[in-house]
Amino acid sequence: MNNIPVLHVTGDSLAETYEAALVKLYKEGIRFKTQYDKPGDPLSLDCTLNATVLNPETDPMIHQAFPGGIDELKEYVMELKGFKDHWVKNMNDPQDTRWEYTYHGRLQRYGSWKELASENGNKVRKDVGFQIDQVEHVIQKLVDQPFTRQAQMITWMPNHDLQVYDPPCLQSLWYRIMEDEAGVQWLNCNIRFRSNDAWGASFMNMFGFIRFNREVIADEISRRCGKEVRLGRMNWQADSYHIYGKDIEQAKAMLFDRLDSMTMEERTFNFHDDFIREMYDHAEQTALMKIKKYDEEHSGR
Repeated sequence: MNNIPVLHVTGDSLAETYEAALVKLYKEGIRFKTQYDKPGDPLSLDCTLNATVLNPETDPMIHQAFPGGIDELKEYVMELKGFKDHWVKNMNDPQDTRWEYTYHGRLQRYGSWKELASENGNKVRKDVGFQIDQVEHVIQKLVDQPFTRQAQMITWMPNHDLQVYDPPCLQSLWYRIMEDEAGVQWLNCNIRFRSNDAWGASFMNMFGFIRFNREVIADEISRRCGKEVRLGRMNWQADSYHIYGKDIEQAKAMLFDRLDSMTMEERTFNFHDDFIREMYDHAEQTALMKIKKYDEEHSGR
């Protein structure tokens, strides 16, 4: 085969679209090696994906077939809102093995990175480089001109990312607003990943950015313009949408082999059910405790 297949799926809800994308990849993807393979690992399944979620906040939102739980979803949303930005390493400290970046850090402080610097005889962590708050610029652009084509945020910093082992998978977010006859604004979004782990990460990524778009972008636009803002379609673009070979058997056991024996209702949760929302909301305290513990263990950095 000469070409990587380009696969397209569309669904009403997140859970439906996520499942359709995985099934499409499983049936029509091609086998590919990766730079992360260990000796003996099976080849991965891979494709380029374009997936559209027509109503991102409609249930069923949560698919049960992903390697995580409600607590992890809440923690990831908090991460996208900046709760772990201070986990980024000092770039001039070769002993510092923390993260190269966070998505929130790249979006809100694009162009900057952490380095150790001397200040009054002490070593302190400081932001260096230029710094652009893309989140603020996008929100204000959409308030001032909802139909703008310029409401975009990017993560890729070639001065760093061409050199590191694990550069950002998320590449860009693009927004535009349509307004209906009742004056309700609908926030449409395109999200592009250069690489997206279909089994190990994509559901959490999709859920996380739906909540990011709701809590960080749409709610603030609504507050500033005085109009209701709902989430319109989210178009998910992945240059490489893949299931690692080592994960294929788990994906078969948890999803592909169950499609004929379980209904969609049995395979999903409704995010807006009271007991799910209660679990989700209570998970914030657990995540905060986890972050605090990590901070204490790395207090010397």
